[in-house]
Formats: sequence, C-alpha cells, structure tokens
Amino acid sequence: MALEANFLMDGSASSLKKDFKNSTLSPSPSFSSIPVCGGTISLQPQPLASLFNPNPRNGRLLQLLPRCAIAEALLLRAPLSHSCRHRSYAPFSSAALILRFPPNFVRQLSTKARRNCSNIGVAQIVAASWSDTPPSSAAASASASPIAETEVGGDGAAALADNPVQSPLAAAEADPKAAALAAAFLSSDGSLAVHAGERLGRGITTDAITTPVVNTSAYWFKNTQELVDFKEGRHESYEYGRYGNPTTKVLEEKISALERAESTLFVSSGMYASVAMFNGLVPAGGHIITTTDCYRKTRIYIENELPKMGISATVIDPADMDSLKSALDQNNVTLFFTESPTNPFLRCVDIELVSQLCHSKGALVCIDGTFASPVNQKALTLGADLVLHSATKFIAGHNDVLAGCISGSEKLISKIRLYHHVVGGVINPNAAYMIIRGMKTLHLRVQHQNNTALRMAQFLEEHPKIVRVYYPGLPSHPEHHIAKRQMTGFGGVVSFEVAGGFMSAENFVDSLKIPYIAPSFGGCESLVDQPAVMSYWDLFSSERTQFVGRDLVLSERAKYGIEGNLVRFSFGVEDFEDLKADIVHALEKI
Repeated sequence: MALEANFLMDGSASSLKKDFKNSTLSPSPSFSSIPVCGGTISLQPQPLASLFNPNPRNGRLLQLLPRCAIAEALLLRAPLSHSCRHRSYAPFSSAALILRFPPNFVRQLSTKARRNCSNIGVAQIVAASWSDTPPSSAAASASASPIAETEVGGDGAAALADNPVQSPLAAAEADPKAAALAAAFLSSDGSLAVHAGERLGRGITTDAITTPVVNTSAYWFKNTQELVDFKEGRHESYEYGRYGNPTTKVLEEKISALERAESTLFVSSGMYASVAMFNGLVPAGGHIITTTDCYRKTRIYIENELPKMGISATVIDPADMDSLKSALDQNNVTLFFTESPTNPFLRCVDIELVSQLCHSKGALVCIDGTFASPVNQKALTLGADLVLHSATKFIAGHNDVLAGCISGSEKLISKIRLYHHVVGGVINPNAAYMIIRGMKTLHLRVQHQNNTALRMAQFLEEHPKIVRVYYPGLPSHPEHHIAKRQMTGFGGVVSFEVAGGFMSAENFVDSLKIPYIAPSFGGCESLVDQPAVMSYWDLFSSERTQFVGRDLVLSERAKYGIEGNLVRFSFGVEDFEDLKADIVHALEKI
C-alpha cells in the first residue's frame, strides 16, 4: 500500500512516496536534492519512525495524521547539510533536532505544500527560526527528548511502539484525566485558566488557538459499527447536544484542572447546578444539612421543593459544629451543603473539619464556592466531595452569561450527569465559549478584586458612618482565622451596614455613580444592592408589621439578619481610588 503526495517549490515538481510495507520514506530519484538560498538540501531514505520525533528545542510536536503532506514532513526530517549566509544547520540523524529553516522559507514551504496536498492543513510546520546548535549539542539534546505519540496507520504504528516514552503534552492528550489533574508544566492557577482543557486533550482537531464554538444539536456516525463502538466506549465522540459538546467539554476540563477535580459538569445556571446535585445524589426520604446564611433561592428550594420528595433538612449556623455533630448523630444524613463564603454575610465554614465529621458518618460534603472562585479556594483539596459554582459570577466574569458547574469525583459527577441528561438544563455552546474567553483573565481579575475589596473593607471599617463591615479578610470577621487557613484571597464582595436605617442605605446607594444597582457579583463592572430590597422585597409586602417613614420592620427577615441598612457591594476591576472617591461622596449624602 502506497500513498503519494505532490508539491511544487521554485517551479519544480516532486513526488515523495510513503511505503508502509518497509516503513521507509524515500525521495523520488528525480528529486534527491533541493537548491535553497544558495545551498543544497540533500534527501536520503529515512525510517518511518524518524518522522515522528518531537522538536527538543521547543517541545512542540510535528503532528501528522493519516493521508498527510508527506513531502513536507520529509523535508523537515531528512538528514541534510545546508549552509546559507555563513549560517549552518546542524546535521542530524533520526534522533536529532528538527531542521530549522529561515522563517520566510518555512512559511513558503508550508503554504505551497498545503496548496498541493490532497488533505490540506493536516501537517504542521513547527520549526521556523535559525539554529546555531552544534552537532554535539543537538545530538545530546535530541537523545533526552521523548518520542511523541502520533497517529499513524499500518506497520508504521509498530515502529513507533518500540519507544513508549511520551512528552507531558502527549501524555495529557492520551489520558483525559491527566488534564483534570493538571500537567506538571502548568503549575499555577493562571496558566491552568489559560491552557487547561485546550492545550491538554482538546476533543477536536484544529490549528486554532481559540477554542471553536461547535453549534450542533446532534452528531453523526459513519456507520452502525461506529455507533456501537461509541456506545461501548471504543469510539470517542458525542451523540446528542444535551449529552455533550466539544466546546463545553473544554470548559469542563478547564474547571476540573483549577479545582483539582476528576470531572466537571457545566449546566445552564448555578441554581440548576444545585438542583441537579440535590436530585442526583439525595434519595427520596433522605436528609440533608445546610446553613442559615445562603442564597435565598437555594433556601426556598430546600424548604419548598425537597419535601415533595420526602427529603428533610436540618439548618445550622455555619460555625456551629456542635449542632452539626448532633444532626449527624440523629439523622441518616446523605449530604451537607453550604456556601463558603456565604451570601450575604460572607461567613466561612471550616471545610476540612466539616468534611471529617460528615465522612465519619457516611455523609457527602458539597461546598458552593461561588463567592471565593476557584482561584481563592479549592474545597476539594480541603476534603469536600463536591464543589459548586454559579459560573455567571467570577468564573465568566463579564456580566454577560448565565451558567453553573459542579466538580468532584467521576463517580459522583456521573450520577449528577445522568439526572442532567434526563432533565436538561444544558449550557449553550456559545455561552461556554464566552466563559472560556472570560477565564483567560480569571486570575488577573480576581487578584485585582481581592485587593480592592480588602482595602475598601479596611477603609469602611474605620468610617464613622459605617456600623459594621462583613468581610472575611478583616480580623473582626468571626471566621477570619478559618478564611486565612483555607483561602488565598478573600474575594471581591464586601457587605456592610450604614448608619441609620433603610432610607440611609437608599440614599447611599442612589448617590453612587460608578456601580450599577443590580443583583449578581464577580464581573468587571462594580455592582451594588440592598439585599432587603433585591432579595427580600416580597417579605416587605407580605409580612411587614409597620412602616416608620420608609423604614420597614419585619419579623420574618429578622431571623435571617437582613436589616434595611445592609448593603452588598461587588467590586469590579475599576481603579481603587475612583471607587473610594465615589463611596466617600455617597457617604456624605447620609
């Protein structure tokens, strides 16, 4: 079996043949040398395996697929001697460096080779600079270089199988879980946020730097056998848009890498992530434990919807470990669920201690880390089984998309995924792309927001018109000691109570010029709201006991600690001094 590829260069035609029978590539007799830049490239027969060595100089791989541009590959791999302008290319054997051509030559060669290749774009030129490396250094460097895992067919595969050593990148591509656990050369959250899921094991073959958006509702199979192979796990692909998408998979692998998780499921919203988690893991008649301070819609779901399935709940203070122990002893608890930090008072749960207590009784632990973000806190490394985020907030970071995600072991996420496949709640691939793009700056945004929020909390705590500040980065916070131990930053949200009542808070908020009055947090734009209005206004209308001017006295919200003078401020990426001046001006109005 032979495969022939033709290309034109400097007006000369050449034919190079790939012979799988003897695993040797040979130049055609009429084309044994090429004049270039006043020198000559001499082509010689080469073992097939020599075509697939990575470039040890820069770690990149010459990627070849079946029916590739053989001519282009051979030019990059054949032993040669060439000089031009007194610059010498180091001659090399099958284990030595890839030839480095002048940039213009490489670009011309790649363009012309691909133009005449029957399968355009499947061979990549990766060397494009001069090399002054002496032969001895080149050989030493090449001998230390691993063989790249490359897709080949026929007897060529056997030739490559003799050397099982892989580069870190090839190993990550071969094992998808390696991407989730993070390769050694991506050790920081910043690098993981930029590259995880894309440089490591992207599910589709493309030369694009940016992950493409795959807009499709279904995926096709070449024949029934391929479908059967897919169903039985021998063929990797997708079936239906509700069950998976290549763009979304990149996003899931990126979060898995940041959270040090085996698997991640991305869904349409953070609230749906909570619902899918409860329904996928807690059996009918089960019991859960949660905390008093939390997102109100989550509380409503726990109080109103879970009982319809016979699921009961115990509610405790985030710091009350005695109540936690008692609830674990008295109930057959399936799951402990809490936010950390919580909404809106930013209470922090001792994740390590809670995990130990719950695991001793066979209960799972799920932490909603939305207010922390994966940059500031990694609940799984502290002992939690699951970590959940409203990706709408810090992860996406631009106030332009809704999404949620939940990460953990493959075993647990698979159970939640089964529920998700039945019910829906699918994230749109365009939204997934926008989150991927937003995550490129996640660590930069969060670091800036951490700094702004901490400085502003310190300033507000000293201001005479501020009664109290709630921020885990302050020593006055009740769980500051816990936050210091389990967080690397304290987040971009600060809650505080202004002097006076509801009207004082209203005057303050309305006098601000920079932040928008809006729900949500974690985006580039600063947002501000009064929780008493934004989240609890229905209690004002149905359960108010009296009006005092416009101050409202409520019995129901009092048990949640939501006072009329409470303000929640989400700091964006604006300049600190601009925000401070705006806040000072607004405080002067009360």
